[in-house]
Amino acid sequence: MSPLVQLLASAVALMMAMGIGRFALTPQLPSLIAEGQFDLTAAGLVAAANYLGYFLGAVDAMFARQPGQVRLRLHAGLWLCVVLTLASWAANGFWSHLLLRFGTGVASAWVLVMITSLTQQLAAAHGTPRLGALVFAGPGVGIALTGLLALAAHLLGMDSAALWLVYAVAALVMLLTVRPWLPRALAPAPAAIARSAPSPGIARLGLVYGLYGVGYILPATFLSQMANQRFHGHWLADLFWPAFGLAAALGVVLVSVRRPGRTTGWLAATLWLQGLGVLACLLGDGFGLALGVVLCGGPFLACMQLVMQRSRELAPHATQRNAGLLTACFALGQLSGPLLAALSNHYSASLQPALVLAASGLGLAGVLVVTSRSARQVCQASTSTA
Repeated sequence: MSPLVQLLASAVALMMAMGIGRFALTPQLPSLIAEGQFDLTAAGLVAAANYLGYFLGAVDAMFARQPGQVRLRLHAGLWLCVVLTLASWAANGFWSHLLLRFGTGVASAWVLVMITSLTQQLAAAHGTPRLGALVFAGPGVGIALTGLLALAAHLLGMDSAALWLVYAVAALVMLLTVRPWLPRALAPAPAAIARSAPSPGIARLGLVYGLYGVGYILPATFLSQMANQRFHGHWLADLFWPAFGLAAALGVVLVSVRRPGRTTGWLAATLWLQGLGVLACLLGDGFGLALGVVLCGGPFLACMQLVMQRSRELAPHATQRNAGLLTACFALGQLSGPLLAALSNHYSASLQPALVLAASGLGLAGVLVVTSRSARQVCQASTSTA
């Protein structure tokens, strides 16, 4: 089977599992809140349940070493994304949506970790690392799709239940289309197992990824609601989420065609740009939100791609384990974001305090990346002169 076909199928799998299974709640929030199913504070808790499931799914994925275990989680995750999205059609109220978002969090983490590991190994084996990196554009295209479907639903006067059904049908079509072409899991080589000890630098990278999770998740979760409040339910508000997804996909393409090397420099730049984007959302007007879309959306998936690439540079023989570990750190950060949003909205009746903390976390993450590079350079210099 052609590696290009497998990588394209993997990108579509991430498009479905992340764009629909994971992020479909964002464009649905304005409708769910307007329908009285829950308020903005409860919406933060529903989102937190999704990220808790994502964390648990990532932790579980770390221990899937054998081909059968990888295959089971990949395909179970894909089917669960479809089934749970369909079940959301009949959900009504806080608890039903909370439980369903928890389940889709587990499922989407399984898919992300398995696809990340399989595609990066496949791309490396065939000498096509840039094509492997482009797989990360899949979630951005999926986000753009969910946003455009939400816009169409708004214009047609559809309620949230009907849109869940549309999402489920789209997810099923994508799954049935790509399922036969997904990469196959292979048994790990004995050398890879022998070298799977903890890698230097992974702990700091996990902290960076966790801070990134806190920082990006607030605009990623509440962007549609902030736009809806600014434009008072006008259809223009529905353009911000698909624009976010399109910017994310383009950001992956941009980072993929850069010259090899300097991963840490690019990673720090994407983190700081997102921090500026979060601060732009504090302006509250249309210009601020549009700037937030560009500065948060553009580096969003590129940052994920760069973190995974950096982990491969640090430990090329522990791809799946480190992908699971980093995704778990990422999920913990994401889990903190909506909880901060719920506290911020409860005590100040706005998201502004949470957004300030999120921007600060992204700024600190960039500093950690730069200082880790400086520390390695000093260490290398001292070693060479010893």
